[in-house]
Amino acid sequence: MPDLTAVRQEDSFDIAAVDAELKQHINGLHGTPQVQQFTSGASNLTYLLSYPEKDLVLRKPPAGAKPKSGHSMWREYTVVKAIQPVYPTVPNVLYYASHEESVIGAEFYIMDRVPGVHLNTRIPEQWGWTLEHTRMFCHAFWDKLVELHQVDFHAAGLESFGRPQGYIERQIKGWNERYVKALTDDAEAFDDVRDWLDANRPKQESAHSILHGDFRIDNLILAEDQMRSVKAVLDWEISALGDPLMDLGAALVYWIEPNDPESLKVLKKQPSDAPGMFTRREVVQYYAQQTGQKITDFTFFYAYGIFRLAVIAQQIYYRYYHKQTSNPAFAMYGPGAQALGHYARHIIREGMEV
Repeated sequence: MPDLTAVRQEDSFDIAAVDAELKQHINGLHGTPQVQQFTSGASNLTYLLSYPEKDLVLRKPPAGAKPKSGHSMWREYTVVKAIQPVYPTVPNVLYYASHEESVIGAEFYIMDRVPGVHLNTRIPEQWGWTLEHTRMFCHAFWDKLVELHQVDFHAAGLESFGRPQGYIERQIKGWNERYVKALTDDAEAFDDVRDWLDANRPKQESAHSILHGDFRIDNLILAEDQMRSVKAVLDWEISALGDPLMDLGAALVYWIEPNDPESLKVLKKQPSDAPGMFTRREVVQYYAQQTGQKITDFTFFYAYGIFRLAVIAQQIYYRYYHKQTSNPAFAMYGPGAQALGHYARHIIREGMEV
């Protein structure tokens, strides 16, 4: 599992109030929970509430300035609860409190803790994975994204979850606007990148699907007895309905390869550069093969994913820059956002044919 630490002072909440609230809505809770904070994640905050008989996980947004459509606990809670019958690779959600109802002054939701293994930046040597094992894991990982994109969101009762028509246009406009709002004095505006994305939107969208929005290896829980088996997909904060290729493009930004520039490698969050892992082109080819889609040029979708991540990093850095958070790890998000902006410019110039 991800590393746990004592709750940071700036991220603390009224544990007694939450405990009393949960005992009114969740059966089988006794005693006082021990609370720790997961160190992973730079957007929403995640906590482990350990009761004598049960482990729960609490998710809530951070303090400080937040984008209007970001950090939505209701979105996470709603989509996970709805898709569980048709996409069971998610945690069991138990309770949601809106901002108005919350006993801690912020919305939050509660889910069962999924026991298992959390894989971060490297594959542990003691696992003894061969190249074949790594390849098998690649198939299992990307199959979960393919499986998600093939879920019938109407059957899941999510037809009102979003507006899939015009999704690409809204995403480009939205992320461009968010970047401008999050600009700091030390950040480049990247007008050329934003203009290119707006001018090169595909004329026709793919069939609409449920999108995860942040599909990465470190957002998975793996089975303890079979590390290549995915038990749960986590972090549905920016899930939506829309063009699945936008989801694939966003996921590939995190898929760092051994020959990538050093400025990109510093953003590594998963062991995608391990021997035996797919290349990004192989991922797109595999996705096309599994879904039956014809994909020849992935430049727009990959460039979109890169710049979207630049915006997310800049938004987090904005909070640090304006002293809304003191977490020292966020100091590097500013340079990281700039590196991504330059990389998006490079991909636009060079292209990504598959």
